[in-house]
Amino acid sequence: MLLSSNSTTPVPILDKPVRRLTKWLVLALWLIAAVAAVPLAGKLGSVSRDDVTVELPIGAAATTVTALASRFPDAGVSSGIIVYARAAGLTDADRSKVDADRLALAALAVDGDVAPGAPSKDGQAMTLTVPLRAAGSTTVSDLATKVRAIVDGGLPAGLDAKLTGAAGASLDAADARAQTAAGAMLVTAIVVTVILLVTYRSPVLWILPLLCVGVASVLTDAITYLLGRFAGMTVDTGNAAVVTVLVFGVGTDYALLLLARYREELRRTEDRHAAMARALRRAVPAIAASAATVSLALLCLLAADMGFNHTLGTAGAIAILCGLSTMVTLLPALLLVLGRWVFWPAIPRPGAAVSVGRFWSRIGRLVSARPRAVWVGTAAFLAVLAVGALGIHTGLDDKHLVVGNPDSVAGQSLLAAHYPAGRSRPVEIVAPSSTSDSLTGAVRGIAGVASVSLDARSTDGTLVRLDAVLTDPADSPAAASTVDRITAATAGRQAYVGGYTASSMAKAKAQAHDRDVVIPLVLLVVFAVLVLLLRSLVGPLLLMATVVLSYVAALGLGWLLFDHVFGFGALDVQLVLVGFLFLVALGVDYNIFLVTRIKEEIGRLGHREAVPHALAATGGVISSAGIVLAATFAALTVAPQVAFIEIGVLVAIGVLIDTLLVRSVLVPALVLDVGRRFWWPARA
Repeated sequence: MLLSSNSTTPVPILDKPVRRLTKWLVLALWLIAAVAAVPLAGKLGSVSRDDVTVELPIGAAATTVTALASRFPDAGVSSGIIVYARAAGLTDADRSKVDADRLALAALAVDGDVAPGAPSKDGQAMTLTVPLRAAGSTTVSDLATKVRAIVDGGLPAGLDAKLTGAAGASLDAADARAQTAAGAMLVTAIVVTVILLVTYRSPVLWILPLLCVGVASVLTDAITYLLGRFAGMTVDTGNAAVVTVLVFGVGTDYALLLLARYREELRRTEDRHAAMARALRRAVPAIAASAATVSLALLCLLAADMGFNHTLGTAGAIAILCGLSTMVTLLPALLLVLGRWVFWPAIPRPGAAVSVGRFWSRIGRLVSARPRAVWVGTAAFLAVLAVGALGIHTGLDDKHLVVGNPDSVAGQSLLAAHYPAGRSRPVEIVAPSSTSDSLTGAVRGIAGVASVSLDARSTDGTLVRLDAVLTDPADSPAAASTVDRITAATAGRQAYVGGYTASSMAKAKAQAHDRDVVIPLVLLVVFAVLVLLLRSLVGPLLLMATVVLSYVAALGLGWLLFDHVFGFGALDVQLVLVGFLFLVALGVDYNIFLVTRIKEEIGRLGHREAVPHALAATGGVISSAGIVLAATFAALTVAPQVAFIEIGVLVAIGVLIDTLLVRSVLVPALVLDVGRRFWWPARA
């Protein structure tokens, strides 16, 4: 068991990896692990799932409809809907283009056939529907790419043609994921490198944390693959970018905290092995508590109904633990092998004064002078920011799911302009074959339903699937009301209602459930970790209150930016929960680093002097860590998906608020004002 952070008693567990001989063993073991992990990480794609059921609500009727698709003859078929439109009306040349495309697309279509074009009533548009099925290593996205190339070739001037439907959406989603993964990784690596260079002003030192983070990232993928392959863990490609940001951001934070403590000890001790052992004894308990807080908070997502949330919990926890393991074993071993020179040109020597930032010393004095006025004023300012959260709207429409106007979204707009708005995204109803006729009649008479047709019968003849085309766009409130009426009309008929609109409604319901269940669990877990770490009840309650206030303030400011600057008009339904999880868990981290240092200094300086001293000692490194974490999450803004942009912006804002205001001003002022009662019932 690790000792508390104010202990100076040797801890064998922490000393062993940094002895003169064992450091080489640590490096050898990590080299073996890295060599073994690389090929396993490369296989992650073989167990990753990107089908829509992964991120859908667990147990929802809409999810059941998607799962039952495998029982129908068109299982695995994704329809690509090509919309040709000309505002002045289609010309003969346009119709010839449609006919030519139909013949060319037949080679890609299931059964080699594409139905004749369907003209709109206004004569301004025509559609082709191409059924596509993945085969072998060829994905639906690959086929959709070929479809788009055929459609774009030889297009008459003035004729607009867009690929939409399931295949078009799949292609745009694949492009978005690739752009997100590559962009986030590149931007994160650049940001971390720049901040490490600025922080340490060393041309060499920055390489070590980045190398360790890279090893942690590969190890994360390898362990995820093994759990997916042999333990049945669901691996979702949709959360890969968030997991990458987590391992880079949190791993670098841990490296910064350990490096700062090691450099401090090198100024006191000639033997670098003894300095590292002491640095580990001082820093690792707080770092381990931080990792426990974040990983346990992430595992609370296992209680979620929403597929994306559920899969993110395990994947995120693995990333945090891999980051922790590399930073407290591999990084110390590398530092010891390379020696003091890695800090060049500012090499820490024994006897040199331990630098304390003048800026943070000044902040500490200001806070100490009038602590109550400081914390009340800071809390009031955060409360003002939080007011912005009162007007939030959740649920992005089709136009704001991605930045820009990809073909699948533009095609939806063309369909809505020239055909019944819900044509490309009908409501899908799966029911026993015996109810087919009566069910069709019941749905046909519902207000908001444009048409009902028998889409398919299951291969065993026991099920039918009906398509109900709605008069309203599939992402509209009117469409949701129609789905409610369809659900009511089909009650008692053993029918399941699915499709785009029903899935969106199920997601909103699942997110509401997850907020009600997961948020209290996260608060309970974080509180428990703080109580175990600080042996206190009052302190953890106050720290929890500060991070919740910080989160609500970030949400308020974020909403104002999303609505008035970015023009998104709404928050993604996952943002409130995911943002809360990250900001509360990560926000507590910085409070842990500060408060454990305060507790460490109390025995030497007394309560009142320990607070500003701890703030001055940790202010620079914790601020650097906060900036790193904020910058890595901000890297998600390169993603085309609005959901990722909102997560990146919200967490970046929240981390900066927490780092620069809550941890630097609000918490020190509270600790000073409450006095030794902060540690009750323990004695600091």
